[in-house]
Amino acid sequence: MLSGGKMASDKHIPVGFPALLPYLTVEEPDKLIAFVKSAFGAEEMKEQRWEHPAGKVIHSALRVEGCVIETGRASAEWKAMPAEIHLYVRDVDRTYDRALKAGGVSLHGVKEMEYDERACAVRDPCGNHWYIATHTGRP
Repeated sequence: MLSGGKMASDKHIPVGFPALLPYLTVEEPDKLIAFVKSAFGAEEMKEQRWEHPAGKVIHSALRVEGCVIETGRASAEWKAMPAEIHLYVRDVDRTYDRALKAGGVSLHGVKEMEYDERACAVRDPCGNHWYIATHTGRP
């Protein structure tokens, strides 16, 4: 992103992508995609979805809260590696409920934090930890 929240338009960065984004390598990308769509309202970027001839997802990109997350299938060369992600949302209570309904496991419920956030944490079906928060303090 450039100053003012504008996306970079340099040719070395795909249109609509930031220069830095998380890439989650998991055993079953379909599970992660379904979770992120259901829990956070993500939209899969269909032009970024690649499947193995057998129909299994190899790579995909999702847009959530103005950001891009990529995911790929683990292999002998690229092992699954859980990640921790901090996601700001408008309504942490509602998002926490959606994340649990989408198959997330609570790591801690929604609570007021001493650092100006109302936050919770969940583990997704692929083992990644999502710290979900709504900023409540100073800009």
